[in-house]
Amino acid sequence: MSVSEIWHLTVSFFVTVVTPGWRQNQVIIILALIALSWLFHSFCGTTLDNWVRRREGWSKWQLRLVVQIKRRMGLILFAVLSYAIYTVMQQVTWPSRSHLIGIAASLATVWVCIAFAAQLVRNRPLRRIVTWALWIWATLHFLDLSSVAAEFLDDVALEVGDFRISLLGVITAIAVIGALLALARITSKTTAARIRSNEDISPSMQVLAVKGVQVVFYGCAFFLGVKAVGLDLTGLAVLSGAIGVGLGFGLQKVVSNLVSGVIILLDKSIKPGDVISLGETFGWINSLGARYVSVVTRDGREYLIPNEDLITGQVVNWSHSDEYVRLDIFFGTSYGCDPHLVRRLAIEAAADVDRVLSHPKLPVCHIVGFGDSSVDYILRFWIRDPTGGLTNIRGNVYLALWDAFKENDISIPFPQREVRMLNDEPPAAAAD
Repeated sequence: MSVSEIWHLTVSFFVTVVTPGWRQNQVIIILALIALSWLFHSFCGTTLDNWVRRREGWSKWQLRLVVQIKRRMGLILFAVLSYAIYTVMQQVTWPSRSHLIGIAASLATVWVCIAFAAQLVRNRPLRRIVTWALWIWATLHFLDLSSVAAEFLDDVALEVGDFRISLLGVITAIAVIGALLALARITSKTTAARIRSNEDISPSMQVLAVKGVQVVFYGCAFFLGVKAVGLDLTGLAVLSGAIGVGLGFGLQKVVSNLVSGVIILLDKSIKPGDVISLGETFGWINSLGARYVSVVTRDGREYLIPNEDLITGQVVNWSHSDEYVRLDIFFGTSYGCDPHLVRRLAIEAAADVDRVLSHPKLPVCHIVGFGDSSVDYILRFWIRDPTGGLTNIRGNVYLALWDAFKENDISIPFPQREVRMLNDEPPAAAAD
């Protein structure tokens, strides 16, 4: 159908609408229902909003459902009233005299269903595109114009030799691939949730399994979508090989990080929740990515460390083989204090601090040397939760030592210096 024929049909339809008759009456009824639905939406929207604000204890999905109903209350009411009028007119008059009202009711119902179903798409701009595309397709389908629109879009094509791509093919490819990718996303998220809930799988293997599932599902969705729209992938084999060689030279670091990430997941040297030190960075692993590892420090900073640095550099994993961590603190007391009493007080003070383990690894205290002004000691104690911080537990142990030494008159010496002021000449020399 050419553009002139479509224009002729459109003009003929409007002429019949302007001409008095049942078709004009149906259009008037539809416009009246639209006005009534809009008035009801304006009147009841505020009432529904105030009623929802007085509700307490509602979950997020219930509140979101009410918000969606409020936004489309006019369209919902129009669909209900249209179906009611259509049903009554089907019984009291000829079916052809309510044909347009039936189409309007069906379109309104489909539009409402599409609007609610599109909420599954999280991205707002993408959700609007999907909603409008489905609305247009549903409108053309119910107006029996889908085949005409398909022919028109197929005629708009780009032809270069034997290669031909039409606007209809592009739209079909986008729709099919988008639907398959959405299905792959939902399936991969469900599978990933079940994998993470399985306690028999280690955290590193969970991350590896989730990444593998995502690659498989998204890859299958893409290639199935391309094949579904009739594109031949054999011609891309040579081109993809050349592109792969170029990317291999230009993206060596990226590929190295990807391979290093797979090695980390396989050898289980680092897993989510481990406490590591890398250079001046100390924190616990938040997540393992394909290119980097997310490390969160005690001050709330999140460092994205490339996987290659964790493979080639020296990494201190505080909780690799077990979760026990030993901490050392140094202090000194004066020579007049009993060292046996100092050791006993230090062990008892450390044992009374929260997070310090008293079983199976007890705190110990040893003399490590005799200094210029003090007897030097080392106090060693164990914890099993390094993610809770190391500086704070050291500070609490130092504070406990201070209280214990103060109660038992144990002094902590500090260097003292005596300064003497001398004249230019000694007194004896001046007398001579």
